Amino acid sequence: MNYRFEQALDKLKTTGVRMTPQRHAILSFLLDSTAHPTADDIYKALEERFPSMSVATVYNNLKVFIEAGLVMELTYGDDSSRFDANMDHHYHAQCENCGKMVDFMYPPLSAVEEMAAASTGFVVHGHRFEVHGLCKECANPTKH
Repeated sequence: MNYRFEQALDKLKTTGVRMTPQRHAILSFLLDSTAHPTADDIYKALEERFPSMSVATVYNNLKVFIEAGLVMELTYGDDSSRFDANMDHHYHAQCENCGKMVDFMYPPLSAVEEMAAASTGFVVHGHRFEVHGLCKECANPTKH
């Protein structure tokens, strides 16, 4: 068992969340994934191992993980939420053609949050920054 998974288990235990086989599989899948899967992606990846599991089970477990601070939901206003278990500070680049999403590191944009708070009067809780374009494969389809 890897260190991130052990940390996640400890966090769930302290919040009183019982570890079911489905919950274990969903969490493992998310921690091992860099693809920012949708709930449906997770369901399809695990349905053979858990034939009685439903998409609702996946959503319910994702909600538990979000509430525990283990997973973040990336929403886009079109019911295509993606889920990311990388809770380190990072940003995303997304391909406009195939939808591929890739993490990248950049220093936190704290100055932007401070400016937004000062100019709007908002109490800023965070921000989301994404870069859009074409991934290597979509930009150069003949090279692959």
